[in-house]
Amino acid sequence: MSQKQSHTSQIIWSNIYFLGIGGIGMSALARYFHANGKIVAGYDKTKTKLTSELEDLGIKIHYEDSVSNVPMSFLNYDSTLIVYTPAIPKNSREMAYFKNSPYTIMKRSEVLGIITENTYSLAVAGTHGKTTTSTILGHLLRFCNVEMTAFLGGISENYNSNLILNGDKVSVIEADEFDRSFLTLSPDLACITSMDADHLDIYGSKEALHQSFLDFTKKIKPNGKLFVKNGLPIEGLTYGIEDDSDYCANNIAIKDNSYFFDVKTPKETHKGFSFSFPGRHNLSNALVALAMALEHGCSVDKLKLALINFKGVQRRFSYQIKSDDLVYVDDYAHHPEEINAVHQAVREMYPDKEVLVAFQPHLFSRTQDFVEEFAESLSHFDEVLLLDIYPARELPINGVTSKWLLDKIKNKNKKLVQKENLIKEIKASKAKVILTLGAGDIGVEVKSIKGALLNED
Repeated sequence: MSQKQSHTSQIIWSNIYFLGIGGIGMSALARYFHANGKIVAGYDKTKTKLTSELEDLGIKIHYEDSVSNVPMSFLNYDSTLIVYTPAIPKNSREMAYFKNSPYTIMKRSEVLGIITENTYSLAVAGTHGKTTTSTILGHLLRFCNVEMTAFLGGISENYNSNLILNGDKVSVIEADEFDRSFLTLSPDLACITSMDADHLDIYGSKEALHQSFLDFTKKIKPNGKLFVKNGLPIEGLTYGIEDDSDYCANNIAIKDNSYFFDVKTPKETHKGFSFSFPGRHNLSNALVALAMALEHGCSVDKLKLALINFKGVQRRFSYQIKSDDLVYVDDYAHHPEEINAVHQAVREMYPDKEVLVAFQPHLFSRTQDFVEEFAESLSHFDEVLLLDIYPARELPINGVTSKWLLDKIKNKNKKLVQKENLIKEIKASKAKVILTLGAGDIGVEVKSIKGALLNED
């Protein structure tokens, strides 16, 4: 990643300092600037695999919120840009210092807007599916040797990174609706994968969320194109599965846990695609990535090979164990619709096996807003293990607990468990398909769960 990219010249500062450098989107930007010769440093509250990888690149990171830990050269506000994530707490000492000094301070989304405004930009929006779709799209373009950079919200299994760096002419980005961040972007091609209610702590209502997506569509450059999942209340080129969409996956067959299908476009039909990432939602994500790549001019034959070679995204229907006797899948699903999508995928691929789900709710506000929907989606599984709510950026809400959610789940085989007892409860189950779901720190347990299951007599 030593290649210099010309569009970094728009970022005039030689030093880039990140508040919340360990975030998945922030760390991708940090990698990008480091690869392009900027001096990068940052703060995060917790040391993780991502921060360790950044430190291995030579990026200085500290884990105590104190200005005294900021490297001396970054205290020169003329040469330093401060990039922050909205997840940084309001009482951050370092943020207060930077705000009270003449630094230039930008959100991650604003920096992405600057980087991408002079490139041919492909943006992926939607309340679900952004990371998988953008990772598939970045992989397709990279496989077709497009001169591009992809900023991802997850770790691509193909590249073991959240950044795909192959040139400066095209950029692939996730258009994040959280905090209305996607309104800083001006894409040439964009897609909207879904508009289910979410982030109601930010938006207040489903209608306000929908309006933000409408506002996003107005950011598309003149002569640009918008791809919209069939059924969403927004005009654009539609895509869907076995329906009347402009881009459609047809003649779908399942063989050896893979999809085989044809792609109908507005002009013609391309036959003989295959995709080994389970779930109709993932097939839909692959379809719109293919549509955008085709629109960009990639060859059909290369796209077929690229899709076959797509290995997935960490924590997106990520197989940990895949054998005839036992299947263990880990997934980031943290919204009822995402849980439903995972359920559809496992039932389609493993129709005759019992399925256990271990779920960690993410955010008190989301649990409160969708408690009935969470209960309904979790009730579809054969066995439910429910962990305590992961608070992330929030303080507790009175009465909003995992026990409250558990009582609403109709499944008789359900239990509230503490994280330290999770492995014991999973091993005690007779289920042959095991799922761990959630956007909190349940992902930290995956390696231990996998090891315990593989060591089982």
